[in-house]
This record gives sequence, C-alpha cells and structure tokens, in this order.
Amino acid sequence: MNSNLLFDFIVNKENKTIHITREFAANLELVWQAWTTPELLDQWWGPQPWRAETKAMDFREGGYWLYAMVSPEGEKHWSKTTFLAIKKEKSFASKGGFSDENGTINPALPQNLWENSFIPKGNKVQVEMLLTYDTLDDLEKEIAMGFKEGMTIDFRQLDELLLIFKK
Repeated sequence: MNSNLLFDFIVNKENKTIHITREFAANLELVWQAWTTPELLDQWWGPQPWRAETKAMDFREGGYWLYAMVSPEGEKHWSKTTFLAIKKEKSFASKGGFSDENGTINPALPQNLWENSFIPKGNKVQVEMLLTYDTLDDLEKEIAMGFKEGMTIDFRQLDELLLIFKK
C-alpha cells in the first residue's frame, strides 16, 4: 500500500456510525468501476485468504448485490445489499447485511446503511464511507468480527488491483 494515501477509520458509538475516508491512487472512472462491477469487486472485496464470489448483481436503484465470502476451504458466508440511490461516479447508498444464499437477511446479524461518496483529488480519488447501524449492538458486533482489519486488507487488495489497471 502506498503509505501516502489517506486512511481514517472513526467509530462514533453515540451515532451508531463508522466513518471511513480512504484515498486511492487512480482516476475516478477506474475507482468507480472497482466498486460497482462484480468482476472487479470479486478481485478485492474479501480479505485474503477469503474471497468474494458474486451470485447476482444489478447495480441500479432498487437492484442488489448478493455475494458470498468464501474461505479457502470453501465455507460460504452470504451477504446482500440493496442499492437505494446512485449518482454515477459521485455516490451510492445501500442497505444490507448478512443473509442466506437466496438473499434473505438474517436479523440476528449486523445490518447497516452504507453511503459512499467519490471525490476526485488530483491524480487520486477519495472515497468517503458512512456506515450507519440499526443498533449499537450491531455496530459493536461488526467491529468485534474484525471489520476494520478486514477493510484494511480489502483496501490494500484494491490498491494492488488499481495498479494493474494503470499499467
């Protein structure tokens, strides 16, 4: 990872939010595609040795992304996120959580509203992520499950993928 890239991770338990700011060394179009195209998402979403495997993705308002986090042994943990709002190459918002392989959300596991904004900054793009949880318990469960560590690895994997496409 380029250590010159901004990475902030702020937990606000009072508001039940996690605010992440992360810069990526690529142009807006490429960073947007990496976040919204299943073939690219599957290459960086999911901290190694785990990987993401998309079952279905319809990136439009009202559409959804249904995917599994797959362990090296083939164990699958499913998630579904529904896209609520999309402004091409500017922002998107989604609501989701852990599900079964058919996309039925498991209410016993954390769910959140995830709002991403994409801000060009010279030869970089800053992605602002605001995750708002239904309950403080959901927020705390997600953190205990290694969310920050997982996202840190995901972002490193995205950095590597973006380098390949820049060549």
